[in-house]
Amino acid sequence: MTTVQVKQTQKRTVDSWMAVSLAILAFYLLFLIFPLYKLLRQSLMDTQTGAFTWDNFLLFFRTPAYIQAMGNSFTVSITVTLLSLLFGVPLAYFMTCYKIKGDPLLRVLIILCSMSAPFIGAYAWIVLLGNNGMITNLIKTVTGIKIGSIYGFAGMTLVMSTNLFTMIFLYVSGALKNIDNTLLEASANLGVTGFKRFTKVVLPLCMPTILAASLLVFMRAFADFGTPLMIGLNYTTFPVLIYDQYVGEVSTNKSFAAALSVIAIVITTVIFLMQKWANSRFTFTMNALHPIEQKKAHPVPSFFMHLYCYLLILVSFAPQIYVIYSSFQNTRGKNFVAGYSFNSYIVAMKRYSNAIPNTFKIGLAALLLVILISILISYLVVRRRNALNNVIDVFTMIPYIIPGSVVAIALIIAFNKGLLVLTGTSMIMIIALIIRRSPYTIRSSVAILQQIPITIEEASISLGASKAKTFFKITLPMMANGVVSGAILSWVSIITELSTAIYLYTNKSMTMTVAIYVFVTRGSDGYAAAMASILTLTTIISLTLYTYIAKKANTSSSAMII
Repeated sequence: MTTVQVKQTQKRTVDSWMAVSLAILAFYLLFLIFPLYKLLRQSLMDTQTGAFTWDNFLLFFRTPAYIQAMGNSFTVSITVTLLSLLFGVPLAYFMTCYKIKGDPLLRVLIILCSMSAPFIGAYAWIVLLGNNGMITNLIKTVTGIKIGSIYGFAGMTLVMSTNLFTMIFLYVSGALKNIDNTLLEASANLGVTGFKRFTKVVLPLCMPTILAASLLVFMRAFADFGTPLMIGLNYTTFPVLIYDQYVGEVSTNKSFAAALSVIAIVITTVIFLMQKWANSRFTFTMNALHPIEQKKAHPVPSFFMHLYCYLLILVSFAPQIYVIYSSFQNTRGKNFVAGYSFNSYIVAMKRYSNAIPNTFKIGLAALLLVILISILISYLVVRRRNALNNVIDVFTMIPYIIPGSVVAIALIIAFNKGLLVLTGTSMIMIIALIIRRSPYTIRSSVAILQQIPITIEEASISLGASKAKTFFKITLPMMANGVVSGAILSWVSIITELSTAIYLYTNKSMTMTVAIYVFVTRGSDGYAAAMASILTLTTIISLTLYTYIAKKANTSSSAMII
């Protein structure tokens, strides 16, 4: 091959990857940046006249009830974050450093809890501790005492904490595996053992990971829409306030809802930057040449460790077990009656016959595009770093800090009229899922590609293979484990998505999550339990596949989730 031919081939390769970069950039500009611009514009517009105004923002800051809703969200999110740390950090320490019987099963249950939809957990607790819940009625029958309601602040913190502490566990477990055991041995030689070693040595070494996990929990709690909508009652949070203003049954103010969405973006962005700053204060490198080995604790501490682990995981997972159980109970109207049958499943699938097919059709379509985009973006970010690809990398992480309700409203405002009308179609739901859930697959793909030496690709090219053939025959197969693991996590988050679906769905595009919500709001607990059980089973199958692949790839769950 002549020098001219080589240069022409390289030029075509460069041009083809530049075309990929421009196409992906255009996608994010059209479906992320443009909708956010339209959202900002709507927030500065008078609903009646269309004139420029700051009144929508002034209305928020002048109305005590709206300020209170924001305060409620902060109160819930901070409380949930602290409780999640209180539950998750010791659990990770016990299960990483000490031998706990049933460890593999407990870890599977933890992962199932972490990836289940929070609003299903909320519904499960309603079934147990609601006004007509099983535990509520049992206590009233036995003691004559009517216990407090699950609804409100206490219920929300209970539901979110028992779901989100698992994220702390997964992150901190991964960090503990990177601690060199010689550090712990050295501290023991200096007389620092037990609880003192935990607070003086282990926690500081895990602090960057703890801060990252705390951010994730706070963001999820702050943006959670389904839980406060189901059990918040009069304790209104920010996402519910946005929902009420945009699609409320009494009155709506779309410009005000847009202003609330902009405020939510500012709040989450500031918190994200504060976390990044705090994390930079604890930056250090560490190599675990001698990883921590699990050891057997003394009998008394071991008993309390086992009690703590079993009780915490049981409380977190038991409500979902009861939902599955109640799905087989006979129902009469809105009440459970004696006997068991598949009637709830039959009626639920008959009422919303398209919910299950839609979940898989819309979910799989979104997943395929997520995989394609993630593979291309990861390759651009790792192998072809430049200013343009760095911008794309930043764009992909913007949805990480934006609540799902804000993404949905922005898409509706942008594509409700004009040349490209998508509102009311399945396509807008697919786009929302791609925007919201691709970071899982992108980050896991980037992580696995960074571990693949570029010399392998260079060797392939030096042996005569084209860059395209090298990518498809060498690089892509080596990335497969990371891509598939991230894709399964994206899939689980896609099928359990509610915050965008509740805004974007129509009767023709209803999914299982929306059907569950509709059943719950109508008091049809048996049918809601049946649909929730189907969704839970789908999640379990997906996570079982993920666990197998992650184990095969010898990667930790926390690394994949990051």
